[in-house]
Amino acid sequence: YWVNRFERPNKDEMIEQVMLEILQEHTNAGYRPMVELLKQRGIYVNHKKVQRLMKKLGLRVTTFWHKSRKYNSYKGKVGTVAKNKLHRRFNTSIPHQKITTDTTEFKYYDKGVQKKLYLNPYLDLFNNEVISYEISKQPTYQDIATALQEALELTSDCLYRRTFHSDQGWAYQMKNYVFKLKSQKIIQSMSRKGNCHDNSVMENFFGLLKQEIYYGHVFNSFEELEQAITKWIHYYNTKRIKKKLNWMSPIQYRLTYSK
Repeated sequence: YWVNRFERPNKDEMIEQVMLEILQEHTNAGYRPMVELLKQRGIYVNHKKVQRLMKKLGLRVTTFWHKSRKYNSYKGKVGTVAKNKLHRRFNTSIPHQKITTDTTEFKYYDKGVQKKLYLNPYLDLFNNEVISYEISKQPTYQDIATALQEALELTSDCLYRRTFHSDQGWAYQMKNYVFKLKSQKIIQSMSRKGNCHDNSVMENFFGLLKQEIYYGHVFNSFEELEQAITKWIHYYNTKRIKKKLNWMSPIQYRLTYSK
């Protein structure tokens, strides 16, 4: 019986080949997204079989979890602290109505000296799409204001009153930041002090980004790390599918359901 099995042709060879091709583009796809990506190519396979084939081919997710000190932009009350208007109501059926933001830091090496990079993105809670962002070497207000201005312009088509949510970081308390929001009749909302769950969508986004391209990697220049982040955000917006978005990418979901 076993001798005869050794010479049997591999009936799953075609599926395995397509899975390897998918992994070239979706490096960190698990078996659940793999099932949906195969469906998009007209191949309908049970998730248990996909899981078995991925284990056979050694196609395991090669990401890393790493506990590190979180960047904290809180400097006390240096300006206006807004109330928490969202109250963790992160879902919305209206594009560009609820926007959330935060700042996170990355570390890289320049000629053996450890330095830092800062990312300031604005996320649309309708589809978790990154609508604007700035990358800088210093945590400055100018970079946050630049990303804010782009977010304000992109969301100006919303027919309803917008809400911009953040933590109590020093930049979001500044008069210029508060005035920009008020001038466009935007509701400003802030997380409660020391409560990361009040902005969990942003925290999850940062965790996903760092898990897939940052942890376990060493970057030897600002430009190298900046390019990796920029490339991943483009992939995240245009190609990375999510179960929450009916197995679509953020932009695909917006184009499908915002009409």
